[in-house]
Amino acid sequence: MDVLQQLLGRLHPLIVHLPIGFILLGLLLQWHDRKTRQYGKVIGLIFLWAGISAVLACSTGYLQYLGEGYGFDTVKLHLWSGIATALFSFIMYARLRKWKPADFLAKIPMVAFSILLFVMISFTGHQGGNITHGEDYLVEPLPNSIKSALGYATFEEKKIVLNEQNWDEAQLYEEVIDPILNNKCISCHNPKKTKGELLLNSEEGILTGGENGEVVVTNSASDSEIFIRMNLPKDNDDHMPPEGKTQPSKEEIALIGAWLDAGHPFGGTIAESGLGKELFRPFFPKKVDNDYPNLDIVAASQDSIDAIKDQGIHIDKISTAVNFLKVSCLNKPSFSDSDFVLLNSLKKQIAVLDLGGTRVSDAIFEKLATLPHLTILNLDDTDITGKGIEKLADASEHLKSINLTNSKFQEPYLEKLADFKKLKKVYVFNSQLDADGTKSLKDGQITIDYGNYELPAIASDSIVY
Repeated sequence: MDVLQQLLGRLHPLIVHLPIGFILLGLLLQWHDRKTRQYGKVIGLIFLWAGISAVLACSTGYLQYLGEGYGFDTVKLHLWSGIATALFSFIMYARLRKWKPADFLAKIPMVAFSILLFVMISFTGHQGGNITHGEDYLVEPLPNSIKSALGYATFEEKKIVLNEQNWDEAQLYEEVIDPILNNKCISCHNPKKTKGELLLNSEEGILTGGENGEVVVTNSASDSEIFIRMNLPKDNDDHMPPEGKTQPSKEEIALIGAWLDAGHPFGGTIAESGLGKELFRPFFPKKVDNDYPNLDIVAASQDSIDAIKDQGIHIDKISTAVNFLKVSCLNKPSFSDSDFVLLNSLKKQIAVLDLGGTRVSDAIFEKLATLPHLTILNLDDTDITGKGIEKLADASEHLKSINLTNSKFQEPYLEKLADFKKLKKVYVFNSQLDADGTKSLKDGQITIDYGNYELPAIASDSIVY
């Protein structure tokens, strides 16, 4: 019997849409028929079906309430407004069919009935949505200023601010755990909206627990309700935060668990808690390795860019956020040392320069040294040997990558690359260098990449199709 009760109860979210559809159809058809009044009997029949399906929805909803463990205070408005909607649908049927015992209803304008029924179905549906998704489901995406004006509680997002140098000096609860709870849980568990009678905005609230008892167990995350519910499948009714809410990341959940296993302290630093660095590393600032210096520069003249493009040289902005440029001579293989003068007007803006496949020689290094913000340099498929490359090393403070693939770069000039201040990668596949030679420079800060990689054989390689 319990199984049948739960099964029928779980049909409620499906069945509840039937009366909604019938009522809206009836109201729309009523508006369409407001002048001709030809479809009164049909509209009345629609409201009869609406009333019958509403009774069925109320019944299954009540079974769901019994089987799913909802508190009556949570469902009472939705339940009573659903019953009222079903009753009013029958009243609409009686009014339209001119049922004699209901003649007194004829004194009330039909438009008043229609407006009242629309308000009732809207209110009932809204209450059902609140139960399923939470009271602030519709307004959650709105800016805080608008939510505040509408009377909803707002909570400013708190950021976890940690860094490599002093992460262990941060207060564990105040600077790490509280921001996680604030951003992912407080919208449902605060003084204005105490879902499950649980407050998570204070030490007292966390320790007191909710209607089902304590949510934290000292030194045991696996026995703590708050941690258990975070780890349930998202489609589980007990998963928290509920589906539709912003979910905590796996790193945030791991931190909650570690905090609980450490005795859920509300005071003290991370170092005092004894928790390891790896738990907090995902919250350190991410190092962004851009193809341009972290500087602000003026934009290049569009006339200068257009004039250079007319010579067959491709120019693109690296990003809409910066004024640095990427210049490529891919479509101008005739580009030589003497043609470098074409780029003089863009010297400060060039960050990425591709001279691959052109006719440049070692003399180009002296000219490249005039580009103060050069970061990525491609000299592949050229006759470059490396002679004079030290001129570029002295001037290029931002150069991170040089591509010398298929060039004539020679061994005597390899060591000079160690003089580059920020160089990280040098590509020398199919150059004059011995592939078994030096693999790195400057104590491993510069990688010499000889390419010619081979993938290991796997079993499927032997399959003949």
